[in-house]
Formats: sequence, structure tokens, C-alpha cells
Amino acid sequence: MRILICDDDQYIVEQLKKYIVEFFKFIKLKIPEIQTYNSGEDLLCDSGVKDIIFLDVEMPGFNGIYVGRELKSNNPNLLIFIITSYVEYLDEAMRFHVFRYLSKPLDKQRLFQNMKDAIQVYNTTNIKIPIETKEGVFTSIASEIIFIEAQNRTVTVHTLSRDLITKQKIAHWTNILNIPCFFQTHRSFIINLKYVTNFDHSLIYLHNNQYSAYLTRRKFSQFKEAYFLYLESTR
Repeated sequence: MRILICDDDQYIVEQLKKYIVEFFKFIKLKIPEIQTYNSGEDLLCDSGVKDIIFLDVEMPGFNGIYVGRELKSNNPNLLIFIITSYVEYLDEAMRFHVFRYLSKPLDKQRLFQNMKDAIQVYNTTNIKIPIETKEGVFTSIASEIIFIEAQNRTVTVHTLSRDLITKQKIAHWTNILNIPCFFQTHRSFIINLKYVTNFDHSLIYLHNNQYSAYLTRRKFSQFKEAYFLYLESTR
């Protein structure tokens, strides 16, 4: 994991870095690489992996809204924390799906709680899933699996890059995809909530309506609740 901090206030940069180190010690995980910047231009020039970013809004040169939008367009899975004293930027920040909006001065306990949520989302997004086929074993990260479909004894894993016919039965996928962003909507379908476009009482439309999956009527309320909770967790 790699965490970046971008703020023109050096005190905030040092405070955030200190709190992040304390957080990882508290949850007994390895302290990740933490890189700091004082301008949006310098952050945009960083060519390394970016997993979590803490981003100020009002900075000289490129402001945080512009920088965040650019970074998010290149990496939709990036988790961005906006840190600012100005609440009027909230609507603009939400348009590019920031993960959380933190006020200055920083509240350590609130930061810890939001970091805990971020780690859970990060782990869910970056889990590597082996897909066994007749041709060999392929690996996909969980976030790139759109849905699993079982039809006529054939199980297909639909991913962003390809569709793979797997030797693994639907029961295997029910077990291995027991993580928050997946939901078994029908005995033959397991869908990734990330790709839901819309749904009714019998069908779920996925990935800009390119696919559809069955939704068992008795699971409608449970699915709706899970979907709304998922949307809330990604705001």
C-alpha cells in the first residue's frame, strides 16, 4: 500500500503523517509507504502506485478539486480523502466520488474510524482471485469481476477484460466471493455491486446495461439494502 498526502500547510502534512503511522501501529499492520507533497502539480507528477490520497482543496496552482478529478479519472479505485476548512467544496468533491471529506482541524478519532473503513474497501478491491479454466489459471482482482453466471452446467466469470469459462462450480464462487461488494441475487448469479446500473424486482442491469442478471423476488429487499449500504460506503 502507498499513501500520499498533499497540502501546502506543512503542519497538517506532519500531523497527518504522524496520525497515519499511529493508526497502522494501533491495528498492528505494517506501516505503508507515505509520500508527502505541498502542491497539486508535484502530486500529479508522481508516477508511483497510488492507493490512498489525502488532498487539500485550497493550494497555490492546481487546486485539490482539479487534482482529485484528474487522479480519479486515471484510477477509479483510488481512495481520496478531501481535507479542508471550507465546506462549500463538498458538492464539487462528491462529483468525482471522494471517499471521505475531513474538516480541519483534524479529529484523530474520526480519522482512525475513516481509515478503518478505507482499509476495508482497499482490501476488498485488491483481493486477487484465481480463475481455473481448461486452458489454465487466470488471476483477476475482485474489483474487475462484474458477475458470475451459471447456465446449463457452465459457469462463466465475466470480467472487465474477458469472459472466462471456469471449472469451479457456483458453490465455490459463493464461498470465495463472500466479501462486501458481492451479492448472490439468484442461485445462478453472483453480482458485483460496483457495476449495478439499475434494477427492478426480477432483473439487475450491470455495467451500463451491457449485462443482466436474475434477482429472486424473495431477495429483493435484502439486495436493495445491501446495494444502498454499498453506495454509502463508497461516498
